[in-house]
Parts: sequence; C-alpha cells; structure tokens
Amino acid sequence: MVLVVAAVVWFRNESAKRRQRELGDARAEAQRWYERLGGQVMQLHGEDPAVRQALADAGERYTAAGSQLEQSRTTRQFELARETSLEGLTYIRAARTAMGIDPGPELPALAAARGAGQLTKERTVDVQGQVLKAGPQPGRDTPYYYPGGHVQGRPVPSGWYSQPWWKPALAGAAGAIGGLLIMDALFSPAFADPGYGFDQGYQDGFQDGMDQGDQGDMGDQGMGDAGGGDYAGGDYGGGGGDFGGGDFGGGDF
Repeated sequence: MVLVVAAVVWFRNESAKRRQRELGDARAEAQRWYERLGGQVMQLHGEDPAVRQALADAGERYTAAGSQLEQSRTTRQFELARETSLEGLTYIRAARTAMGIDPGPELPALAAARGAGQLTKERTVDVQGQVLKAGPQPGRDTPYYYPGGHVQGRPVPSGWYSQPWWKPALAGAAGAIGGLLIMDALFSPAFADPGYGFDQGYQDGFQDGMDQGDQGDMGDQGMGDAGGGDYAGGDYGGGGGDFGGGDFGGGDF
C-alpha cells in the first residue's frame, strides 16, 4: 500500500513538473515572437498605401499579442499569443515586400491559414456593380494584405486585395451575404472572368487548399482576421472563456 501511495505521489509530482516546463516553454516562445514583432513595428516606416496598411495591421497584432501575454495563464493561451505575433510578422513581411526589400526569413505556418493556399494570379471581378481586384503582389489597386484564413467557413488565400472585404463579412449577418458573393466571384471558376485564366488560376491559386479547407479542426483556426475560434468564445473571447469579455470577440480584433 505504501509503495502504491508513493508511486501516485511521484507520478503527480512528475506530471506537475512537466506541465510547468511546458508552460515555461510556451511563455518563452510567445515572448520571443512578440519581441521580434515589436522590433519590426518600431523600425519600419513607409508612405506607400500598401506599406502603411500592412504596418498598421502588424501594429494591431502587436497590441493584441501584448494584451494576450499579460492575461495568459495556460499553455494554450501562450500558444494563441504566439500565433497572434506570428500573424503580425506576416504583415511585416508583406510590408517589406511592398517596400521592395528582403521580406526576411520564412515564418512558421499560421494555424488559421492552414489549407487556405495563396494567390498566384491577378484577378478582377464585378460584384453587384463594384469592381474588386486581387493578386499575389501589392499594387496601387491592391493595398490590403490578407495572410490567409477562413471566412464564413470557407478558405480565403493569402494575397493582396483592393479592399478588406473580409472584415464586414466577419462582422455579422449584414456582411455575410456580401462576403459570400465576393468569395464566389473571386475564387469560384463558375463566376470568374475567363479573361484572367481562372480555370488554371483557380487550381494554382489555391494550391489544393480547397481540398483541405473543408477538413480538419476548424475550431483552432479561427484566429486573426478569420474571427471566431478561440478568440471569439474560447480562451480569450467573451462568454464562457478564461477571460470573459476579452478583446477578441470576432472580426479583425
């Protein structure tokens, strides 16, 4: 009996130590990416609209990640703070690209962008009389970068867009219909402008993302612009989360 009790105590102590190590590692990893993002946010400046917008989005993620780090108490929460910093760094890479300088080293893949793919061809569509453009590179007509994610449960590839149409699409029912129409027009061959080679561009642009986008764990992918997921009602959201009434109740933070 004494041996059994001793074994149970030892097991619990080891489990507690392991959890503490994991928590410390997650905290250090989140802090590392947060500090890297902060350094880039403070150093980079630009007047081009695409640069300014990407840096503004990076700054928002930096603020959000700092708030998360202050509130984090669990390994999962530190992982989410890390993801927010990484998303901010994707905007930094986008800003550096728009400035015509080396974007820097590759980053770990964003969980929220899993299966979304990336644009490889320029495209222009008309949605209810409104012209929308998208492409793989920044330009005068495409100053808004999106790092890839899921909007209304559908994958949206990373790339540059003429307007941030995903924000109102995430804001609620009023923007949902418009967002769906835009996604159909931009990403569905049935609605696409044949003059831009959409049959091939659709396959290339998504890089098999559509086949993957409807599968897997969507709950943990709702981060950043994609809204929902752990930010909307989980570890940081309002209503039932660890931090009720948090800053991440949906949309673009």
